[in-house]
Amino acid sequence: MSDLIADIRRALGEVGEPSSDFDLNPDVALPAGRKLRPAGVLAPIFIRDGVAELILTKRSSALKHHPGQIAFPGGKQDDNDADVIAAALREAREEIGLPTEIVEVLGTLPIHETVTGFSVTPVIALVREQFDVRPEPGEVEEVFRVPLAHVLNADNFSVQSRRWRRQRRHFFTVPYGPYYIWGATARMLRAWTDRMT
Repeated sequence: MSDLIADIRRALGEVGEPSSDFDLNPDVALPAGRKLRPAGVLAPIFIRDGVAELILTKRSSALKHHPGQIAFPGGKQDDNDADVIAAALREAREEIGLPTEIVEVLGTLPIHETVTGFSVTPVIALVREQFDVRPEPGEVEEVFRVPLAHVLNADNFSVQSRRWRRQRRHFFTVPYGPYYIWGATARMLRAWTDRMT
């Protein structure tokens, strides 16, 4: 497993291109001078019985934005956060009860621009020990794990589309069992996958 962690560190150390929700939709004209809000999301890896797993959340169906979608724990950078990494760690503690002191940050992916106006930094991290998962009521409906090998395998991704604001929009998906992982989460995972190959 140390080889995998070393490979991840090496991949994250390479220079990469930013990604966005618009990558598969080149016809979208983004406004010049748009202001993006900084945010950080945590991609926590946990090793269980020799298998690397990625911890993800299912957002509450009661939320106004992206209800029921699969997401990384994370959110916007607050004034009290030192940087987007600190924001990702704080949000993971608040959303799923992940203690910051057992998290080892391995690196970050290039920023990802979302359709909702955020500049998101994906923070890849190793969770060094078991912890009591505590989903934040009202925000997180479920916390679950997927094999890291599944979401870092390009063969498991597909491009699908939906109508959004009267236009056809394409996006990545990487489903796992009952979990339909798509949109920004799948795009960031695909960027990570591309870095690992």
